[in-house]
Amino acid sequence: MTHAEPAPSSPASPRPEILAVRPETLAVHPPHVEITGSRPLGVPLHQGHVFAFDSADALAEGFTSPDAFLYSRLGNPTVRTLEDAVARLEGGTAARSFASGMGAINAVLLGLLSSGDHVIAQTCLYGGTYAVLTDLAARWGVHVTYVSGTDPEEVRAALRPETRLLYLETIANPTTRVADVPALAAVAAEAGVPVVVDNTFASPLLCRPLDHGADIVVHSATKYLAGHADVLGGIAVFKDAELYDGVRHHAVEQGASTDPFAAWLTLRGIQTLSLRMERQCASAAELAARLETHPAVEAVRHPALASHPDRAIAARLLPAGGGGVVSIDLAGGREAGRAFVEAVRLASLSVSLGDVKTLVMHPASTSHHQLDAAALAAAGIGAGTVRLSVGIEHVEDLWADLEQALTKAG
Repeated sequence: MTHAEPAPSSPASPRPEILAVRPETLAVHPPHVEITGSRPLGVPLHQGHVFAFDSADALAEGFTSPDAFLYSRLGNPTVRTLEDAVARLEGGTAARSFASGMGAINAVLLGLLSSGDHVIAQTCLYGGTYAVLTDLAARWGVHVTYVSGTDPEEVRAALRPETRLLYLETIANPTTRVADVPALAAVAAEAGVPVVVDNTFASPLLCRPLDHGADIVVHSATKYLAGHADVLGGIAVFKDAELYDGVRHHAVEQGASTDPFAAWLTLRGIQTLSLRMERQCASAAELAARLETHPAVEAVRHPALASHPDRAIAARLLPAGGGGVVSIDLAGGREAGRAFVEAVRLASLSVSLGDVKTLVMHPASTSHHQLDAAALAAAGIGAGTVRLSVGIEHVEDLWADLEQALTKAG
């Protein structure tokens, strides 16, 4: 099991000299350099996927110990460093990383749910999460009740004896609705129902859901944690060891493990997370305020705006900023949305978010294409909704680009 504070490792036994001296064999067995008297400031990359043991008993014990390193699908030192780093950022006991954000979401849902179970979920959800829940309902008979995410009485009324999870997003994708995690988690706790919060849009720099009553936090590490459009990864952080153990076994067998190099790149990205989030939150808030006054825009949604429907919740839950995503509804509907995303020149028409570069996309035809018209309407996604993921470029350059694109779209 991973821990927020890793235990010190015991000294490694010296590796005996190999017996062979022929060059063909020496080429296969390079020497191992032992570091003494100093330590690397950067995180070492342990790219190898298998580890050797000094005794048969030690290898056998490795198969039953979650702390052992024997095969990278089960655990890897670089991956463990990432897990410990994010667990510490989120204030959790343990973490498990995955090959993608959907890997983390699937592992949590499949690891904790069985046929006939009941889930309460926020209406505004990432399209991939909605698709998984829909599939579980169709194939496993997992029942799902959708709630607004802001009314604790809705959750109380939806509870059943077979309810096993309450699933929320700190800042919803793409509408930026803010879930009242403390209020809803309190109702779930009364019923003994674990709370899972997707904290991708906020990152642990803006909100730590475990501090507000959540039991599990999931991230697409691809987004703000890594931040540079060069990593695919996911991670789940757990409040206690029991929930971690319940998911870990399934996760190991599922096989969606993190590649060590992806973990290493994510750790590199996390070092600048606070700087990036500060810039992205400030620029997003400024652009949102300007977009509110533009005639081509019908509505703007960003948690820092006074007009945001969840502004009071955001003020409590997100005091450091409302995130880097802005959702706008264009007056011209779907055709205006298409024209806008094709007219930007500095921003990029691309999926994903949280990158240092500004990205734009049309959710109804991309990230939420799985939703039918009724589900899109229930989630607050219109035909002319466009999602902006604000990067770290100069805000005036970004505004000039958005303004010329809006002119063409109008």
